Amino acid sequence: FGTGLTRPLNDEHALLAKQYNSNFGQVDRPGFLSIDLPSGIDADRAELIGECFRADTTVTFTAPKSANILPPASRFNGELIIADIGSPLELIDEQPSHLYLAETVDAAHWLKKTAFSSDDYKNKRGHAVLIAGSGDYTGAAVLAGNAAIRSGVGLVTVVTPKSCKDATASRVLPEIMVRGVAETECGAIAEAAFDEIGDLLKKADSVAIGCGLSQNESTKKFVEKVIANRRQPVVVDADALNLLSPFGNRVPRYRRPHVSKGSSETSATSTEANWPPAHAGGSDLILTPHQGEFMRLLGTEDKDAIKDRVSAVRDFATKNNVILVLKGERVLIGEPGGKVVVNPTGNSGLGKAGNGDTLTGILAGFTAQAAKMNIDIFETVVAAVYVAGMAGDIAEKKYGKRVMTASDVRECLTEAFEQLAAK
Repeated sequence: FGTGLTRPLNDEHALLAKQYNSNFGQVDRPGFLSIDLPSGIDADRAELIGECFRADTTVTFTAPKSANILPPASRFNGELIIADIGSPLELIDEQPSHLYLAETVDAAHWLKKTAFSSDDYKNKRGHAVLIAGSGDYTGAAVLAGNAAIRSGVGLVTVVTPKSCKDATASRVLPEIMVRGVAETECGAIAEAAFDEIGDLLKKADSVAIGCGLSQNESTKKFVEKVIANRRQPVVVDADALNLLSPFGNRVPRYRRPHVSKGSSETSATSTEANWPPAHAGGSDLILTPHQGEFMRLLGTEDKDAIKDRVSAVRDFATKNNVILVLKGERVLIGEPGGKVVVNPTGNSGLGKAGNGDTLTGILAGFTAQAAKMNIDIFETVVAAVYVAGMAGDIAEKKYGKRVMTASDVRECLTEAFEQLAAK
């Protein structure tokens, strides 16, 4: 049964699939090769429509189908091979689909754009400012800062409550600057800190806010001020997301609204750089929730609201004029023009504490470089998520899911960059 199937297999074939799948993983089980997609799956849906065969390898043609890349259906594909059979590129580009799969070439292309030249120095590589940490969560600031400095950015400054400065500075890499600011009685950044870092925010090429921040009214007002007055891409994660939830009710009107380049203003059809570059200092807002945080942003406890993750990401990104990175089994990246990119790298070992902070640091470092070098921010976010997941896959191979930590993932960035440079 091929790509046109839209109803469940009949009883006879469903029983055959069930019996076959019961032997999955046994040594003497014959290998199973699926063409286009495993029989019993609807090509256009992530959800299963009934019993289906579990393949060891799936070979699909020209481009993957939704069921090839979106879980739970994608779990039945095994190894996915996308075969080029000579389909004209012009016909592919003319298709109305707004769903894309990130590929190695996307990340490799971005790294080539940001390659080091002989006259590079720190101010040419961008300055990332990370606003993170509180009395109980200094580790989040450390993880985010250390990941950012490994990204290729020129400068990294971590802004944290004054009482946390020494604990943070003693654990981050020595190349990172740490600045202590006004705090609340509970050891979180206070609203008054906004005036203290005005000079720093003017110089920054990107800002990341939220890792280990803690939640209180004064911190909420601080977060809102940073976002409302932003001059550069801002990555919003963790507690900052919760402080802005529900999103439509909490976030103030921005003084400098900015449509992400690569939106519906253009007719581009890929994640590569055929979109106009973002202006240096462009004010894209990048939200990075996991499922629970996303539901809080939506203001709902109904999981059915995000059952169709692609539609939910697309609707939120277009309605709120943001870039949305929805974390999960397959990270989805949406932008204001309606495009959604599926990231294929990463594994469940990344579900441990600290990996969200590491991703935020990588995003901050990548977006600072992009803003400094006039590179599209959406393209940059796609590359950053791909590289972070790739580092996670390398860590899995080296240490295993059970043992790997967020710090291991950060250190594996070295190998990820080396592999992409060879492409």
